[in-house]
Amino acid sequence: GMAWLSGVAVSVSFAGETVHIVGLGFDEHNTELREGLARTRGGREERARDMAAGLAKVGIKDAYEGALKCGGNPGLISRTHFARFLVEAGHCNDTNEVFRRFLIDGKPGFVPHRWAKLGEAVGWISRAGGVAVIAHPARYSRFTPSAEYALFSEFKQHGGRGVEVMTGSHSAAECAKYADVAIEFDLLASRGSDFHAPGESRTDLGALPALPGKLQPVWEALSDRVAWPT
Repeated sequence: GMAWLSGVAVSVSFAGETVHIVGLGFDEHNTELREGLARTRGGREERARDMAAGLAKVGIKDAYEGALKCGGNPGLISRTHFARFLVEAGHCNDTNEVFRRFLIDGKPGFVPHRWAKLGEAVGWISRAGGVAVIAHPARYSRFTPSAEYALFSEFKQHGGRGVEVMTGSHSAAECAKYADVAIEFDLLASRGSDFHAPGESRTDLGALPALPGKLQPVWEALSDRVAWPT
């Protein structure tokens, strides 16, 4: 049967890259964690209003309302919705032109994301009794080797406990590399398919090979928190 475990993914900023930290097995009623997540998610609406203010200065009126019509939910409004609005309102011919003229760094509608910091996210998860894991580390391709080393060192210092070694987006060589990283930093190893839906995912549920035997699986640290359906 299927077992259930609380899980969350938090986007954090680290050395100019967006890194995903997964939390497993935490108390989902923990106030600090819930408030922290609400703040980073609530940042989208604030960011959208700042983007609209920037566009208003160059003569594009009511961009927030226009983007909202294209997006629907203030908490999920993104640059894509602004881009659709600017094309529909006749300011640009296509979304590529919108990004080039208005929505990239240095242009009137650009506002950076306000993601959580690494230490905040790991702290929220740990203090809620959970295990923090770095997701799909091979995807952070902009990192230099020293930035990647800093990520793992800081993660560990803040109480992070695991790394995703095997995932639908890692090659065999990447799995081997991050198996070594797990041993070097004494981290638990996670294995995830990154399955979202049939036909949308590279790997089907249950189709990944087993973790290399020398690693300690993250689920061994979580066995006391798994809820089996009654």
